[in-house]
This record gives sequence, C-alpha cells and structure tokens, in this order.
Amino acid sequence: LDIKTVVVSCGTCYDQLQGYQFDKIFPGCRIIDIHEYLLEKGITLAAAGAFLFHDPCHSPMKLQDPLKTVKALLGGQVVQSDRCCGESGTLALNRPDISTQVRFRKEEEIQRGEVQLRQLPGVAAKANLKILTSCPACLQGLSRYADDLQAGLLQADYIVVEMANQIL
Repeated sequence: LDIKTVVVSCGTCYDQLQGYQFDKIFPGCRIIDIHEYLLEKGITLAAAGAFLFHDPCHSPMKLQDPLKTVKALLGGQVVQSDRCCGESGTLALNRPDISTQVRFRKEEEIQRGEVQLRQLPGVAAKANLKILTSCPACLQGLSRYADDLQAGLLQADYIVVEMANQIL
C-alpha cells in the first residue's frame, strides 16, 4: 500500500499511532491531525464567528500552538478556555467524585471565557455562542455543562463539525 498520510482527530489516538512507526511500515508516511491537515490544504473560514476553544489535555495538534491553528481555521475571534473538562478519558466514569470537582473549576473558566467573548467586536450580548474542541472525550465532557450554564453559551461541538456545517 502506498499510504502517505494518516489523518486523525483524537490526540490519544495520535499518540498511540506514533508508536506504531508508520514510516517504517509505509516509507514516507506521516500522521497529522485533521485540523492541521485542513489548514495545510487551505481549508479555512474567514470570520466564522466567536468561539470558546477547549484544548484537550491530549491535544492532537502537534505542529504549532493549538490556539494558533484554531484561529487560523476559524478567524481571530477565538478565546481559549483553560483547565481540564473533567472527562479525561474514563475519569468521569471511574472517579466521578474527582471529576465533579474538576468540573466546578472548568465551569468557572467557561464563564470567564464567555465574558471575554462577549467583549469582542460584533458579538451580541445575548448571542448563543459555542465551545469547540478537538477531542471526542472532551466533547462528551463539555456537553455535560449545558444544563449548568444559564447564559446560553454552551453548545459544544468539534471544530471540524462547525467548519463542515458552515462550508456545506
């Protein structure tokens, strides 16, 4: 097989696949995150809107700072939300007590991020905003916040899904 590029959308999968040494099995093969691949191919959105960005603990974006990649894909109105979302693979299932405590701090970060987003030019005070991520576990974790946040901020989604919705 003449495989030159393996595109992934999960940081944990990326890290695992790197250990398989694809370049020895398929000479010249590389592993790349879907977001970095889209950027490389010039598939971006100009002024896609204002977004909160959750960078996963196991980020699949390896070529440059993930926030820089996301801003290049979606435009400059992106604010990074710090802290773990509390999902952390199976943490929420195995240790809900710890995960719940992590979630309280993340909720505070999301609220701070919302305030920052609403201060950006062109963002309406009552507009529904989104928090985007690049991790399947984080998407599940971020979706858990929807009922707790009254401001209407949180609709969690993947970055590439938001891009596909806007492009298609």
